[in-house]
Amino acid sequence: MAVTISAVVLLLIIVAIMLRTGYLRIGPALAAALLGFFAASTGLAPTINSAISSLASLLAQITA
Repeated sequence: MAVTISAVVLLLIIVAIMLRTGYLRIGPALAAALLGFFAASTGLAPTINSAISSLASLLAQITA
Protein backbone atom coordinates (compact mmCIF):
# COMPACT_ATOMS: atom_id res chain seq x y z
CA MET A 1 0.00 0.00 0.00
CA ALA A 2 2.81 2.44 0.82
CA VAL A 3 4.41 1.80 -2.58
CA THR A 4 1.16 2.68 -4.33
CA ILE A 5 0.71 5.92 -2.44
CA SER A 6 4.27 7.05 -3.04
CA ALA A 7 4.01 6.12 -6.74
CA VAL A 8 0.83 8.19 -7.05
CA VAL A 9 2.48 11.17 -5.37
CA LEU A 10 5.57 10.85 -7.58
CA LEU A 11 3.48 10.60 -10.76
CA LEU A 12 1.34 13.55 -9.67
CA ILE A 13 4.46 15.68 -9.15
CA ILE A 14 5.84 14.68 -12.55
CA VAL A 15 2.56 15.50 -14.31
CA ALA A 16 2.29 18.85 -12.48
CA ILE A 17 5.81 19.79 -13.56
CA MET A 18 5.12 18.72 -17.14
CA LEU A 19 1.92 20.77 -17.23
CA ARG A 20 3.68 23.85 -15.83
CA THR A 21 6.62 23.66 -18.23
CA GLY A 22 4.41 23.07 -21.26
CA TYR A 23 5.65 19.57 -22.13
CA LEU A 24 2.17 18.20 -21.48
CA ARG A 25 -1.05 19.88 -22.52
CA ILE A 26 -4.33 19.69 -20.63
CA GLY A 27 -6.10 17.52 -23.24
CA PRO A 28 -3.59 14.66 -23.30
CA ALA A 29 -3.22 14.83 -19.51
CA LEU A 30 -6.97 14.51 -19.08
CA ALA A 31 -7.11 11.63 -21.58
CA ALA A 32 -4.33 9.79 -19.73
CA ALA A 33 -6.02 10.33 -16.37
CA LEU A 34 -9.33 9.04 -17.69
CA LEU A 35 -7.60 6.02 -19.23
CA GLY A 36 -6.03 5.21 -15.87
CA PHE A 37 -9.33 5.70 -14.08
CA PHE A 38 -11.23 3.42 -16.43
CA ALA A 39 -8.43 0.82 -16.53
CA ALA A 40 -8.60 0.64 -12.74
CA SER A 41 -12.25 -0.43 -12.93
CA THR A 42 -11.68 -3.24 -15.45
CA GLY A 43 -10.52 -6.80 -14.99
CA LEU A 44 -7.04 -5.69 -16.01
CA ALA A 45 -6.52 -3.78 -12.74
CA PRO A 46 -5.19 -6.75 -10.70
CA THR A 47 -2.69 -7.58 -13.46
CA ILE A 48 -1.46 -3.97 -13.61
CA ASN A 49 -1.23 -3.86 -9.81
CA SER A 50 0.73 -7.11 -9.74
CA ALA A 51 3.13 -5.91 -12.45
CA ILE A 52 3.82 -2.64 -10.63
CA SER A 53 4.35 -4.47 -7.34
CA SER A 54 6.75 -6.90 -9.02
CA LEU A 55 8.66 -4.02 -10.60
CA ALA A 56 8.90 -2.21 -7.25
CA SER A 57 10.15 -5.41 -5.62
CA LEU A 58 12.72 -5.90 -8.37
CA LEU A 59 13.96 -2.33 -8.00
CA ALA A 60 14.21 -2.75 -4.24
CA GLN A 61 16.35 -5.85 -4.69
CA ILE A 62 18.62 -4.14 -7.20
CA THR A 63 19.32 -1.16 -4.94
CA ALA A 64 19.86 -3.30 -1.85
